[in-house]
Amino acid sequence: MNFARDVVDLAPRGRRALVELSRDGERREWSFGELSDRSARLAGALQAIGVGRRDVVMTLIGNRPEWVLAMLACFRIGAVALPCNEQLRAKDLRLRIAAAGPKLILADERDAGELSRADPDCEVVVIPDQSLYAHEPAAAVELAPTDPCLITFTSGTTGEPQGIVHGQRYLPGQMLQAEHWLDARPGDLVWCTAASGWSKSARNAFIAPWLRGAAALLHDQRFNEVERLAILASERVNVLCMAPTEYRVIAKRAELAPMPALRGLVAAGEALNPEVLRVFREGTGLEIRDGYGQTETGQLTAMPIGEPVRPGSMGRALPGVELSVQEDELVLAAPGSDPTFFVGYLDDQPAPEREPWHTGDRVRQDEDGYLYFEGRTDDVIISAGYRIGPFEVESALVSHALVAEAAVIAAPDEERGAVVRAVVVLRDGVAPSHELVAELQDHVKAQTAPYKYPRIVEFAAELPKTASGKVRRGELRGQ
Repeated sequence: MNFARDVVDLAPRGRRALVELSRDGERREWSFGELSDRSARLAGALQAIGVGRRDVVMTLIGNRPEWVLAMLACFRIGAVALPCNEQLRAKDLRLRIAAAGPKLILADERDAGELSRADPDCEVVVIPDQSLYAHEPAAAVELAPTDPCLITFTSGTTGEPQGIVHGQRYLPGQMLQAEHWLDARPGDLVWCTAASGWSKSARNAFIAPWLRGAAALLHDQRFNEVERLAILASERVNVLCMAPTEYRVIAKRAELAPMPALRGLVAAGEALNPEVLRVFREGTGLEIRDGYGQTETGQLTAMPIGEPVRPGSMGRALPGVELSVQEDELVLAAPGSDPTFFVGYLDDQPAPEREPWHTGDRVRQDEDGYLYFEGRTDDVIISAGYRIGPFEVESALVSHALVAEAAVIAAPDEERGAVVRAVVVLRDGVAPSHELVAELQDHVKAQTAPYKYPRIVEFAAELPKTASGKVRRGELRGQ
């Protein structure tokens, strides 16, 4: 198999593949023929630099065609893509570089400064760089289903984020959710708004749509609810995939109206409240269909197409995927039934493909098999669809000179589902203040990705702990 050859090269060359809406307001359409040619030449440039099979290529690029071309170039020559979100800070980047050991980093010019502070010990190429497309096209190599393809990182709970390796099977394996959840169809325009660097972005920004003969929209701008609706209408988007928080903000702040071209709305990451579903149903005539997956597994469930949406439910298991509920925890009973299950960790530890996979998510199941998310069995915070490990935020807070201890938990929030709440113990002689709250928030933003910063900061004389010295997070949540 080879995704670049079998999907992109073999698509009708004149068929629309991408619609690019750039940060400077320019619009451009890309055909499959253009993407095939340019990504093959970029793959040739990577080989000239010395990148080969199984070498890691890290990307720090926004939602622009250069990111897609870089991913395709890696797929073509069997290199392993490590896409990174532009919100990552030097500490985050340094961790990923140390763990993955990239041969090359392709970085957006606007991210070059932050990357330089991570002090990478490999070659860095800043894009845009038209010389990258002047090389001879590289040939597509033959790849096995378990050959490494993509690296993504987990949120981290009790430690730093962990690198997850997906095999080549992950790419064609997206056909399952593309057919039974995303519902992309030939000739459609699909818009997945997730920022590049997230596994959901790669698989639904272009992989899943292309498997179904649809085109993808790339919009390189920050979220704005009015602009989002204007683009949906002007570009005649057929399928929209957004984070639940984006749906919530639009439902609360914008005026919705039917859009003749729009056929499907999907969400994943956290449950949508009934009020948001109602507003979209009444405003657009469409239901938002939820789905569920993990970094390690890819998508596992979906609200079935054509069936009434059940508020709060993430649907049922995708066809063929063997899920069970064991002591209120969702379990992938047979990892082999999941076509997008990961192949291992960055430390060469293989994935547990012969034993049940425990998701760590508590769910309930109704009599018809529909699943409802109820919370994590660990301390991961799910905010606006982002999974945030408390350890990283606590480490950033404790690195501040005035902080003695810190504990991080989730606090409910109307728009984001939950936000990060930090309880901080200051060093002796330091007094709490509003100014110090802002200082600590800015400190965390500088230390790690800004979306992880504590939107609520509280001060305490001490943290509640067990006899062995562990923080009683449950007690903090109850306060």
